Amino acid sequence: MRILLVEDNLPLAQSLTRALTQAGFAVDTMRNGSEADNVLRTQDYALTILDLGLPKLDGWEVLKRLRARRQRMPVLILTAHGSVEDRVRGLDLGADDYLPKPFDLSELEARARALIRRSHGLENPVLTCGPLRYDSVSRVFSIDGAALGLTPREHEVLEVLMLRGGKAVGKEALWEKIAGLDDQASADAVEIYIHRLRRKLDGRGVAIVTLRGLGYLLQAA
Repeated sequence: MRILLVEDNLPLAQSLTRALTQAGFAVDTMRNGSEADNVLRTQDYALTILDLGLPKLDGWEVLKRLRARRQRMPVLILTAHGSVEDRVRGLDLGADDYLPKPFDLSELEARARALIRRSHGLENPVLTCGPLRYDSVSRVFSIDGAALGLTPREHEVLEVLMLRGGKAVGKEALWEKIAGLDDQASADAVEIYIHRLRRKLDGRGVAIVTLRGLGYLLQAA
């Protein structure tokens, strides 16, 4: 799942990027508010993690512009200022959650997962499709109690389809949700991952079907 991290402190940005990548997210990192505002105008993210004290354009203004464009992606604010007034201001501008610094990485990851689930209308951390089970906390797919062996990119594709809850996802849209700005491949790579996933799911009670003109759909077989 692709997320945007906006943090001007380089050591912290690098540390968070490593941790979030290890947690299974595809992370694009911006270090000032102007860059973040520009990329948010053209890219689709499952979540934006936004620091407030940014150069060129502060986090308040980035958030304000994002919501003025009626973009609905969840936003988690990070800030060294943890006053009630700041929290209220952030929430009133359209933030979905607020985490004051310093914070524990495990809490950041948990909040990120919860925000992404809720943005898809899902409260239960365990999702199912036929015999396929996805624990969004441990981020493990399993069928009949046995973990499903997946590459990181296969995992991302299947996660997007699972979170969509029976709705089709187009190839281009799916690629945008998993590929970072530095990814050298194209959306055609999605077809390769879908083919590999189909082989791993074949005969196991769940399938990825292609709906002409709509995209890919995960459903019980």
